[in-house]
Amino acid sequence: MEQRVTESPQRRAWRVTEPIHAMIYFAPEAPSRYGALGIGPQDGYFASRAAAFGACGPGVVAATFYNFNPDLVARALPAAWEVTTPEAMIAARLSAVDAALTRGLGADVLASAAVVEAAELARKAAESATAWPYGRPLFAAHAELPWPDEPHLVLWHAQTLLREFRGDGHVATLVAAGISGIEALVLHVATGQTDERFLRVSRGWRREAWAEAVDALRSRGLLDVDGAFTDAGRSLRAEVEAATDRLAQPAYDALGEAGCERLAELTRPLSRTLVKVGMLNPRLPGAQEAA
Repeated sequence: MEQRVTESPQRRAWRVTEPIHAMIYFAPEAPSRYGALGIGPQDGYFASRAAAFGACGPGVVAATFYNFNPDLVARALPAAWEVTTPEAMIAARLSAVDAALTRGLGADVLASAAVVEAAELARKAAESATAWPYGRPLFAAHAELPWPDEPHLVLWHAQTLLREFRGDGHVATLVAAGISGIEALVLHVATGQTDERFLRVSRGWRREAWAEAVDALRSRGLLDVDGAFTDAGRSLRAEVEAATDRLAQPAYDALGEAGCERLAELTRPLSRTLVKVGMLNPRLPGAQEAA
């Protein structure tokens, strides 16, 4: 069994609110709008998330997205910028967010006082994080985008910033631990929380590369012969998560523990509804392959 990570109010605020951001990787509204610009679903994932960098090539995206096969990234970029622009992809993504959240939660919920308050709290944390941009390229790029006006879009954008802030810190901890992108995926599968095939295929890795990563982790004593965690592997996983939490905490210090608990209280029913209606199901028709 995986060693459980003690959940702080800061971690809870991120975890509970995350589905409000993450649904954009599975909602059919996203590939529909990318398609209107001439961009396919998988290419749309890379182009829409990387658009904050401008018309970049595959190198910076493979480096910052971390666990995708660079060959998969190179098939999407920079070719997407011959068809459309980063500005158009950013606008299409936000339009998809608006439509998807309206469909999933309903216009009345999005106009509620709870969403307004949650947006204010999440924005306070996200804006606080801008004092810590160093070594966080994805976060810094997204932090330069303009804030939307509607509260539900403010909430989504704020959680996007907090997600990329945390993600950049997570990549730093993996690099420091000597864990490659594909090895990070293998360790994630070892927790039993996700499916190997989905991660391997959506990130563009062949079975041979996956097997090599498993062997490399076994040789370090992190996995056993069955691909399960050893005590050392379980300990390393816990250390990486704890370090990621520490690096993410500055964003949430502005809220304090009470503010973090309140943010989680406000967003929990929203996230639960999105999950219940299937908006985070990668196997539903229209879900993007590279989630």
